[in-house]
Amino acid sequence: MLLPVLALAAAAAVTPERVERLMRQAVVVDLHCDTTQLIVDEGYNLGERYSYAQVDIPRMREGGVSGIFLSIYTSPRRLTPAQAMRQALVQIDAVRREIRRHAKDLAPAVTAAEVLAARKQGRIAVLMGVEGGHMIDSSLAILRTYFELGARYLTLTHGSNTPWADSSGDKPAHNGLTDFGREVVREMNRLGMMVDISHVSDKTFYDALDTSAAPVIASHSSCRKFSPHARNMTDEMLRALGKKGGVVHINYYNGFLDGDFESRYNALKGEQAREDQLHKLFPNDPRRRVAEQRKLDARRTAKLGRVPLSRLLDHFEHAAKVAGIDHVGLGSDFDGVNDQLPEGMEDISKIPNLVRGLMERGFSDADILKILGGNTIRVMRDVERAATR
Repeated sequence: MLLPVLALAAAAAVTPERVERLMRQAVVVDLHCDTTQLIVDEGYNLGERYSYAQVDIPRMREGGVSGIFLSIYTSPRRLTPAQAMRQALVQIDAVRREIRRHAKDLAPAVTAAEVLAARKQGRIAVLMGVEGGHMIDSSLAILRTYFELGARYLTLTHGSNTPWADSSGDKPAHNGLTDFGREVVREMNRLGMMVDISHVSDKTFYDALDTSAAPVIASHSSCRKFSPHARNMTDEMLRALGKKGGVVHINYYNGFLDGDFESRYNALKGEQAREDQLHKLFPNDPRRRVAEQRKLDARRTAKLGRVPLSRLLDHFEHAAKVAGIDHVGLGSDFDGVNDQLPEGMEDISKIPNLVRGLMERGFSDADILKILGGNTIRVMRDVERAATR
């Protein structure tokens, strides 16, 4: 009886060879990276390897990335709806141009099949998600335009309410989704566009879940069990998302991973005040603004340190237990969290560290393959099949 037990233990041993073998098999898809803003604001070239930021082609190659969703994000507070739409189009154009510039390494994709086809060609699939319903300016025509331009999810809100949906970062104004908000969800279903509930209020989440005929996703959210931030999901929300067939893509931001870190981060009021002034100080000089932001980020990281990788693993493990192993994925928020990332996950090249950690937690190779991208490919297909356009 001892030999089978020993054989199982050997098969489950965490070795570099096992990690490497799994990485070769994996379809790795990250649902949320904010690198788009770097491309637009400072001419960031995805083909170069940088010593700062978190995403470029060399580091994606090291991380075994098969596909990445680049965020189309504009501020709902600093910009008017017209300005936000204009900036969204500038960002979409920048992503498409960057894909063409690096056609040997990158491939445009809008479906699960195209992600897999790009992987077979040895290229990285690049997709887009619009991060904030304010960018449709309460217009289904604009929503449809984003879809035609390649966006494959819409985050219903960002940090502020829209005229049709409540945000987790704002005071409730609509008791969740309005009638028009439900129309937005139904139109996304018709198109085959994923409904993203990261950033929405709890009531908006449940309204979206109730309205949608297809599974919904959280593109970059973590578990409220470990950090009480309103951006995170309660166990009840995780269970409901799983029952609907959706996927929660775990966010790597230290403040969403650890409540103590969030408290210490918020206590650095001097740095926060200076950060709030950067857009006023350099309204027409994004390069200077970003350079000053990096200085602030470095000072904060030096003062606060990094959350251990074990805390990120806690979120993956908890989400898998509560929502189910078929309902967890990657939603790093790379290049969108001011370098406040866990030790061992400082950039996208570090995905093997996550794989090793999941193995050490007892996850099977099959389950890790689901988390890395299998679940995302499945939910994309489900949404595509539900489309009626």
